[in-house]
Amino acid sequence: MSAALRRPVARVALAVLAAVLLLAVLGGRLAPLDPLAQDTAHLLRGPGAGHPLGTDYLGRDVLSRLLAGTGPSVAAAAEAVGTALLLGVLPGLASVRFSAPLSWVALRAVDALMTLPFTLFAIAAVGVLGNGLHQAMLALGVLLAPLFFRVTRAAALGLDRAQYVEAAELMGAGRFTVLRTHVWRKVLPTVAVTTAHALATALLTVASLTFLGIGVQPPAPTWGGMLASDLGFLAQQPWAPAVPTALIMLTVGALNLLADALRDAEPAAPAPDPGPAAAAPDPLREPEEARDDHRVRV
Repeated sequence: MSAALRRPVARVALAVLAAVLLLAVLGGRLAPLDPLAQDTAHLLRGPGAGHPLGTDYLGRDVLSRLLAGTGPSVAAAAEAVGTALLLGVLPGLASVRFSAPLSWVALRAVDALMTLPFTLFAIAAVGVLGNGLHQAMLALGVLLAPLFFRVTRAAALGLDRAQYVEAAELMGAGRFTVLRTHVWRKVLPTVAVTTAHALATALLTVASLTFLGIGVQPPAPTWGGMLASDLGFLAQQPWAPAVPTALIMLTVGALNLLADALRDAEPAAPAPDPGPAAAAPDPLREPEEARDDHRVRV
Protein backbone atom coordinates (compact mmCIF):
# COMPACT_ATOMS: atom_id res chain seq x y z
CA MET A 1 0.00 0.00 0.00
CA SER A 2 2.92 2.34 0.67
CA ALA A 3 4.08 1.80 -2.92
CA ALA A 4 0.73 3.07 -4.21
CA LEU A 5 0.96 6.24 -2.13
CA ARG A 6 4.27 7.12 -3.77
CA ARG A 7 2.61 7.43 -7.18
CA PRO A 8 1.79 10.95 -8.42
CA VAL A 9 -1.79 10.01 -9.27
CA ALA A 10 -2.39 8.66 -5.77
CA ARG A 11 -0.89 11.80 -4.22
CA VAL A 12 -3.15 14.06 -6.25
CA ALA A 13 -6.18 11.95 -5.33
CA LEU A 14 -5.24 12.03 -1.65
CA ALA A 15 -4.78 15.81 -1.78
CA VAL A 16 -8.27 16.25 -3.25
CA LEU A 17 -9.81 13.87 -0.73
CA ALA A 18 -8.01 15.59 2.14
CA ALA A 19 -9.44 18.93 1.01
CA VAL A 20 -12.94 17.45 0.79
CA LEU A 21 -12.54 15.87 4.23
CA LEU A 22 -11.44 19.21 5.64
CA LEU A 23 -14.51 20.85 4.16
CA ALA A 24 -16.69 18.08 5.58
CA VAL A 25 -15.32 18.66 9.09
CA LEU A 26 -15.00 22.45 9.06
CA GLY A 27 -17.40 23.41 6.27
CA GLY A 28 -20.03 24.89 8.56
CA ARG A 29 -17.42 26.98 10.39
CA LEU A 30 -15.76 28.14 7.19
CA ALA A 31 -19.04 29.30 5.66
CA PRO A 32 -18.94 33.11 5.38
CA LEU A 33 -22.71 33.46 5.91
CA ASP A 34 -25.54 31.50 7.47
CA PRO A 35 -26.44 28.80 4.89
CA LEU A 36 -30.11 28.98 5.92
CA ALA A 37 -30.48 32.77 6.00
CA GLN A 38 -32.78 34.09 3.27
CA ASP A 39 -32.37 37.47 1.60
CA THR A 40 -35.37 38.26 -0.60
CA ALA A 41 -33.69 41.43 -1.86
CA HIS A 42 -30.94 39.41 -3.57
CA LEU A 43 -32.62 36.50 -5.33
CA LEU A 44 -30.72 34.58 -8.00
CA ARG A 45 -27.80 36.97 -7.99
CA GLY A 46 -24.60 36.16 -9.82
CA PRO A 47 -21.16 35.98 -8.23
CA GLY A 48 -20.19 39.19 -6.52
CA ALA A 49 -18.28 40.69 -3.62
CA GLY A 50 -20.76 39.65 -0.94
CA HIS A 51 -21.58 36.30 -2.54
CA PRO A 52 -18.59 34.69 -4.33
CA LEU A 53 -20.81 32.03 -5.95
CA GLY A 54 -24.03 34.02 -6.05
CA THR A 55 -27.36 33.32 -4.35
CA ASP A 56 -30.12 30.79 -4.94
CA TYR A 57 -33.85 31.28 -5.52
CA LEU A 58 -34.38 32.23 -1.85
CA GLY A 59 -31.41 34.57 -1.64
CA ARG A 60 -29.25 32.12 0.33
CA ASP A 61 -25.48 32.25 -0.19
CA VAL A 62 -24.44 29.39 -2.51
CA LEU A 63 -20.88 29.14 -1.19
CA SER A 64 -22.07 28.84 2.41
CA ARG A 65 -24.60 26.16 1.48
CA LEU A 66 -22.01 24.26 -0.53
CA LEU A 67 -19.57 24.26 2.40
CA ALA A 68 -22.26 23.32 4.91
CA GLY A 69 -23.63 20.57 2.67
CA THR A 70 -20.28 18.81 2.30
CA GLY A 71 -20.39 17.35 5.79
CA PRO A 72 -23.77 15.56 5.55
CA SER A 73 -22.99 14.20 2.08
CA VAL A 74 -19.57 12.79 3.00
CA ALA A 75 -20.73 11.52 6.40
CA ALA A 76 -23.66 9.69 4.82
CA ALA A 77 -21.40 7.93 2.30
CA ALA A 78 -18.95 6.99 5.07
CA GLU A 79 -21.80 5.64 7.20
CA ALA A 80 -23.02 3.40 4.39
CA VAL A 81 -19.54 2.02 3.63
CA GLY A 82 -18.80 1.53 7.34
CA THR A 83 -21.98 -0.53 7.66
CA ALA A 84 -21.01 -2.56 4.60
CA LEU A 85 -17.52 -3.20 5.98
CA LEU A 86 -18.94 -4.45 9.26
CA LEU A 87 -21.55 -6.68 7.63
CA GLY A 88 -19.35 -7.93 4.77
CA VAL A 89 -15.70 -8.26 5.76
CA LEU A 90 -16.05 -10.13 9.06
CA PRO A 91 -18.59 -12.68 7.73
CA GLY A 92 -16.47 -13.04 4.57
CA LEU A 93 -13.42 -14.02 6.62
CA ALA A 94 -15.47 -16.29 8.85
CA SER A 95 -17.14 -18.04 5.92
CA VAL A 96 -13.79 -19.49 4.89
CA ARG A 97 -13.91 -21.58 8.07
CA PHE A 98 -17.60 -22.45 7.85
CA SER A 99 -18.82 -25.87 6.94
CA ALA A 100 -19.93 -26.36 3.35
CA PRO A 101 -23.72 -26.07 4.01
CA LEU A 102 -23.34 -22.81 5.96
CA SER A 103 -21.08 -21.34 3.28
CA TRP A 104 -23.60 -22.30 0.60
CA VAL A 105 -26.45 -20.59 2.48
CA ALA A 106 -24.33 -17.45 3.01
CA LEU A 107 -23.41 -17.29 -0.67
CA ARG A 108 -27.01 -17.68 -1.79
CA ALA A 109 -28.13 -14.88 0.57
CA VAL A 110 -25.38 -12.67 -0.81
CA ASP A 111 -26.44 -13.42 -4.39
CA ALA A 112 -30.02 -12.47 -3.55
CA LEU A 113 -28.97 -9.12 -2.06
CA MET A 114 -26.73 -8.30 -5.03
CA THR A 115 -29.72 -8.44 -7.38
CA LEU A 116 -31.45 -5.51 -5.63
CA PRO A 117 -30.89 -1.98 -7.01
CA PHE A 118 -29.32 0.49 -4.59
CA THR A 119 -31.57 3.50 -5.06
CA LEU A 120 -34.90 1.64 -5.17
CA PHE A 121 -34.06 -0.39 -2.07
CA ALA A 122 -33.03 2.76 -0.20
CA ILE A 123 -36.29 4.47 -1.19
CA ALA A 124 -38.26 1.44 0.03
CA ALA A 125 -36.34 1.42 3.32
CA VAL A 126 -37.03 5.12 3.83
CA GLY A 127 -40.71 4.52 3.14
CA VAL A 128 -40.84 1.79 5.80
CA LEU A 129 -38.46 3.22 8.43
CA GLY A 130 -39.12 6.94 7.92
CA ASN A 131 -37.57 9.72 5.88
CA GLY A 132 -34.10 10.02 7.34
CA LEU A 133 -30.58 9.85 5.98
CA HIS A 134 -29.51 7.25 8.55
CA GLN A 135 -32.25 4.86 7.46
CA ALA A 136 -31.30 5.27 3.81
CA MET A 137 -27.59 4.73 4.52
CA LEU A 138 -28.33 1.63 6.59
CA ALA A 139 -30.19 0.18 3.62
CA LEU A 140 -27.36 1.15 1.28
CA GLY A 141 -24.81 -0.45 3.61
CA VAL A 142 -26.78 -3.70 3.60
CA LEU A 143 -26.70 -3.74 -0.22
CA LEU A 144 -22.96 -2.95 -0.35
CA ALA A 145 -22.11 -5.66 2.20
CA PRO A 146 -22.32 -8.55 -0.33
CA LEU A 147 -19.60 -6.87 -2.41
CA PHE A 148 -17.23 -6.85 0.57
CA PHE A 149 -18.29 -10.37 1.51
CA ARG A 150 -17.43 -11.82 -1.89
CA VAL A 151 -14.17 -9.88 -2.29
CA THR A 152 -12.96 -10.79 1.19
CA ARG A 153 -13.96 -14.42 0.83
CA ALA A 154 -12.27 -14.76 -2.57
CA ALA A 155 -9.04 -13.26 -1.23
CA ALA A 156 -9.09 -15.36 1.94
CA LEU A 157 -9.80 -18.65 0.16
CA GLY A 158 -6.47 -18.50 -1.63
CA LEU A 159 -4.67 -18.03 1.69
CA ASP A 160 -6.55 -20.50 3.83
CA ARG A 161 -4.45 -23.48 2.71
CA ALA A 162 -1.16 -21.63 2.35
CA GLN A 163 1.86 -23.37 3.84
CA TYR A 164 2.53 -20.67 6.43
CA VAL A 165 -1.11 -20.83 7.58
CA GLU A 166 -0.93 -24.61 7.96
CA ALA A 167 2.38 -24.25 9.80
CA ALA A 168 0.83 -21.76 12.22
CA GLU A 169 -2.08 -24.14 12.88
CA LEU A 170 0.32 -27.04 13.49
CA MET A 171 2.19 -24.89 16.00
CA GLY A 172 -1.02 -24.37 17.97
CA ALA A 173 -2.29 -21.01 16.71
CA GLY A 174 -6.04 -20.58 17.02
CA ARG A 175 -8.36 -19.78 14.15
CA PHE A 176 -8.86 -16.18 15.23
CA THR A 177 -5.12 -15.68 15.57
CA VAL A 178 -4.49 -17.13 12.11
CA LEU A 179 -7.14 -14.90 10.52
CA ARG A 180 -5.92 -11.78 12.32
CA THR A 181 -2.19 -12.34 11.91
CA HIS A 182 -1.68 -14.25 8.66
CA VAL A 183 -4.80 -13.84 6.53
CA TRP A 184 -6.03 -10.31 7.27
CA ARG A 185 -2.75 -8.65 6.31
CA LYS A 186 -2.91 -10.22 2.86
CA VAL A 187 -6.60 -9.42 2.41
CA LEU A 188 -6.30 -5.77 3.53
CA PRO A 189 -5.04 -4.33 0.17
CA THR A 190 -7.98 -5.88 -1.68
CA VAL A 191 -10.42 -4.54 0.91
CA ALA A 192 -8.85 -1.08 0.60
CA VAL A 193 -9.43 -1.03 -3.17
CA THR A 194 -13.04 -2.15 -2.71
CA THR A 195 -13.58 0.48 -0.01
CA ALA A 196 -12.46 3.31 -2.29
CA HIS A 197 -14.78 2.15 -5.08
CA ALA A 198 -17.64 1.66 -2.61
CA LEU A 199 -17.20 5.19 -1.25
CA ALA A 200 -17.54 6.59 -4.77
CA THR A 201 -20.68 4.52 -5.35
CA ALA A 202 -22.15 5.53 -1.98
CA LEU A 203 -21.46 9.20 -2.64
CA LEU A 204 -23.27 9.06 -5.98
CA THR A 205 -26.19 7.24 -4.34
CA VAL A 206 -26.38 9.85 -1.57
CA ALA A 207 -26.43 12.61 -4.17
CA SER A 208 -29.18 10.78 -6.07
CA LEU A 209 -31.33 10.33 -2.96
CA THR A 210 -30.95 13.93 -1.81
CA PHE A 211 -31.61 15.08 -5.37
CA LEU A 212 -34.98 13.32 -5.07
CA GLY A 213 -35.57 14.87 -1.64
CA ILE A 214 -35.12 11.59 0.21
CA GLY A 215 -33.14 11.30 3.43
CA VAL A 216 -32.70 15.00 4.24
CA GLN A 217 -35.39 17.41 5.27
CA PRO A 218 -35.18 20.84 3.60
CA PRO A 219 -33.82 23.44 4.02
CA ALA A 220 -30.76 21.44 5.16
CA PRO A 221 -28.09 21.83 2.44
CA THR A 222 -26.71 18.82 0.56
CA TRP A 223 -24.94 18.44 -2.77
CA GLY A 224 -27.85 16.62 -4.39
CA GLY A 225 -30.44 18.96 -2.93
CA MET A 226 -28.60 22.02 -4.22
CA LEU A 227 -28.35 20.42 -7.67
CA ALA A 228 -32.09 19.72 -7.71
CA SER A 229 -33.01 23.27 -6.73
CA ASP A 230 -30.62 24.81 -9.27
CA LEU A 231 -32.15 22.81 -12.13
CA GLY A 232 -35.44 24.63 -11.61
CA PHE A 233 -33.91 28.01 -12.46
CA LEU A 234 -31.72 27.28 -15.48
CA ALA A 235 -33.16 30.22 -17.39
CA GLN A 236 -31.93 32.67 -14.75
CA GLN A 237 -28.71 30.85 -13.73
CA PRO A 238 -27.61 28.30 -16.35
CA TRP A 239 -24.20 27.94 -14.67
CA ALA A 240 -25.51 27.22 -11.15
CA PRO A 241 -25.79 23.39 -11.38
CA ALA A 242 -22.14 23.19 -12.42
CA VAL A 243 -20.97 24.13 -8.91
CA PRO A 244 -22.30 21.12 -6.91
CA THR A 245 -21.82 18.85 -9.94
CA ALA A 246 -18.12 19.74 -10.15
CA LEU A 247 -17.62 18.97 -6.46
CA ILE A 248 -19.37 15.61 -6.78
CA MET A 249 -17.39 14.65 -9.89
CA LEU A 250 -14.11 15.78 -8.34
CA THR A 251 -14.63 13.70 -5.20
CA VAL A 252 -15.83 10.60 -7.02
CA GLY A 253 -13.01 10.87 -9.57
CA ALA A 254 -10.41 11.16 -6.80
CA LEU A 255 -11.80 8.05 -5.09
CA ASN A 256 -11.69 6.05 -8.31
CA LEU A 257 -8.13 7.21 -9.05
CA LEU A 258 -7.03 6.20 -5.57
CA ALA A 259 -8.66 2.80 -5.98
CA ASP A 260 -6.91 2.26 -9.32
CA ALA A 261 -3.55 3.24 -7.80
CA LEU A 262 -4.03 0.83 -4.92
CA ARG A 263 -5.05 -1.96 -7.28
CA ASP A 264 -2.11 -1.41 -9.63
CA ALA A 265 0.31 -1.43 -6.69
CA GLU A 266 -0.79 -4.86 -5.49
CA PRO A 267 1.94 -7.46 -6.02
CA ALA A 268 1.20 -9.91 -8.80
CA ALA A 269 0.43 -13.43 -7.73
CA PRO A 270 3.33 -15.80 -8.38
CA ALA A 271 2.90 -18.30 -11.17
CA PRO A 272 2.04 -21.78 -9.91
CA ASP A 273 4.85 -24.26 -9.75
CA PRO A 274 4.34 -26.93 -12.42
CA GLY A 275 5.97 -29.49 -10.13
CA PRO A 276 8.61 -32.07 -10.76
CA ALA A 277 6.29 -34.24 -12.82
CA ALA A 278 5.89 -31.51 -15.46
CA ALA A 279 9.56 -30.56 -15.42
CA ALA A 280 11.06 -34.06 -15.71
CA PRO A 281 11.06 -35.58 -19.21
CA ASP A 282 9.24 -38.80 -19.82
CA PRO A 283 11.84 -41.52 -20.68
CA LEU A 284 9.24 -43.52 -22.61
CA ARG A 285 8.25 -40.59 -24.79
CA GLU A 286 10.25 -39.89 -27.91
CA PRO A 287 11.37 -36.26 -28.26
CA GLU A 288 9.73 -34.11 -30.93
CA GLU A 289 13.06 -33.58 -32.71
CA ALA A 290 13.69 -37.31 -32.93
CA ARG A 291 10.23 -37.98 -34.37
CA ASP A 292 10.66 -35.24 -36.97
CA ASP A 293 14.10 -36.60 -37.88
CA HIS A 294 12.67 -40.11 -38.17
CA ARG A 295 9.94 -38.92 -40.57
CA VAL A 296 12.53 -37.22 -42.76
CA ARG A 297 14.63 -40.36 -42.97
CA VAL A 298 11.69 -42.48 -43.97
